[in-house]
Amino acid sequence: MKIAIIGAGYAGLSAAYDLAKAGHDVSIYEALGHVGGLAAGFKEPHWDSSVEAYYHHWFQSDQHMLGLIEELGLRQKVLFPRPLTVMLYQGKWYPFDSIPNALLYPGLGWGINKVRFGLVGLYLRLTNNWKPLEKVTVDAWMRKWAGEKVYSEMWEPLVVGKFGGKYAKQVNMAWMWARLKARTSRLGTYQGGFQTFSDDFAAILKQMGVKIRLNTPVSGITPTADGKLDLNLGAGGTIIYDQILATTSPGLLTRLAPSLPKDYLQGLLNLKSMGAVVLTMSIKHQLSKKGYYWFNMPKNAGFPFLALVEHTNYVSPEHFGGEHILYAGDYVDPDHEYFSLSKEELLERFIPAIQRINPDFSREWVINTWMHRTPYAQPVPFVNHSQNVPEIPTPIPGLYFASMSQVYPWDRGTNFAVEIGRKAARLMMARGK
Repeated sequence: MKIAIIGAGYAGLSAAYDLAKAGHDVSIYEALGHVGGLAAGFKEPHWDSSVEAYYHHWFQSDQHMLGLIEELGLRQKVLFPRPLTVMLYQGKWYPFDSIPNALLYPGLGWGINKVRFGLVGLYLRLTNNWKPLEKVTVDAWMRKWAGEKVYSEMWEPLVVGKFGGKYAKQVNMAWMWARLKARTSRLGTYQGGFQTFSDDFAAILKQMGVKIRLNTPVSGITPTADGKLDLNLGAGGTIIYDQILATTSPGLLTRLAPSLPKDYLQGLLNLKSMGAVVLTMSIKHQLSKKGYYWFNMPKNAGFPFLALVEHTNYVSPEHFGGEHILYAGDYVDPDHEYFSLSKEELLERFIPAIQRINPDFSREWVINTWMHRTPYAQPVPFVNHSQNVPEIPTPIPGLYFASMSQVYPWDRGTNFAVEIGRKAARLMMARGK
């Protein structure tokens, strides 16, 4: 079959790999000038490693991602350092990335609250039955079973940070189950950064005959009278394909394929998501004197972002010309003011918060800054969300859709992008016979 894939993120690349391996003629269309999607990175001339635009890492439990890397023969380039994640309690930061550290965390005291925290965590890790959990919100379930103290101290800041006041009380409990079920304390990366992996993956696909067309946005998808699909490239004309896989956001698919049934289009538009804004800095000195990697920044403590990540306490600064790399990132509504501020304005807004980590930090420490923003970063799963998730095959024969809005109940991430991309490829091959 002649197949087009829209989007060169991990879902699109993974689908292309399986389709090309099966002998199909595959072309990938990417609007940007690089592969990798939201896991793409950038690199300065004096660095020997890239930095992700939106901080990324793998978990040891990421079987789909790590399994694919093994198939590609690249496993030796995967690294699993052991960085430290910390949480704030009464003005001090405490490691919170293992069971022993969780037990030592003072925020819950040493009585029934710590016992409830442990039992709830154990239950969620052991159970595989997530369906009942999507019928209730995180807020209601956690307050009932973990208790007010445990929820308000441990989990509520995470949910509010991810989904803001607008959606925090509406997110269903299956989302929290998936986070605790799937994640590990050891975090993985790739030698040279995620962009290096994406480029290595793309090079393998090209050797397999996949055509990757960068800087080539698609403007429309139209069914033809003979059951095929026209891919409209604007000034580039149209190309006929047997099948098309869109790995875009739901909103973009509605614009690309307006001939989809009205109820299907409305269902796509009803899917809500949070945007992401990340300010990346290269700085002259190490920020965390204790070598902490990930600071969970509670909004109720007055921090203007969700996470502060000192990347070079994870990957050595020697890979960045001796510079230290710092991320300040937040999930916000797509209409939030952070989408209109310049990177200089955002830096000035963030400096006082960073000084709460290290009072010596100042504007003079900053060598360079980069800002990345996307309106589609974190799908919002409401109660009974499984009823709202679109199937991979769309109502238009031959048109398929695979996005992070469909990996539910799992949270978005490269592991599940690989899984849904390969699932889409299997469905396309089965239906194309």
